[in-house]
Amino acid sequence: MTTPPTSALGLDFNTPVQERYFEDYTPGSTYTYGSVTLTEEDILRFAGEFDPQSIHTDPAAAAEGPFKGLIASGWHTASVMMRLYADHYVSKVASLASPGVDELRWVQPVRPGDSLSIRTTTRAARLSRSKPDRGLVHTDIEVLNQRGEVVLTLTAMNLLRRRDAD
Repeated sequence: MTTPPTSALGLDFNTPVQERYFEDYTPGSTYTYGSVTLTEEDILRFAGEFDPQSIHTDPAAAAEGPFKGLIASGWHTASVMMRLYADHYVSKVASLASPGVDELRWVQPVRPGDSLSIRTTTRAARLSRSKPDRGLVHTDIEVLNQRGEVVLTLTAMNLLRRRDAD
């Protein structure tokens, strides 16, 4: 898969991702970014290397399986989500990594030809209790297919530097 350049699908932050700090993440704000189309070749290549189960690696076996056809690994879908999230949502200058994600769910299968985008909603943003130079942002993320159907959900947490703490 060659990830094409993607952009916001509608509203975006007032501050570009290259200049974004903790203060720019407003609870309740929702943005959509994408899209990336997965081919059968992409699905087979990813699964062959990282998730070698027949529903992801063998079209004939997958046709007889529970999904009646080849599907992308959930980890492949999560990887596409991460690419879009890193390219468009997470600050390029203030990110201090992530302590993890909560409630990762694969809601429905992703199939060859599906085009994926992400919808981010800033759930909460609070200052760190122990380090005043940063804050913690919780973001609900939905991965959507080309029909607007949710295929993956999770809540991400990111530590971000404060603009005025420098």
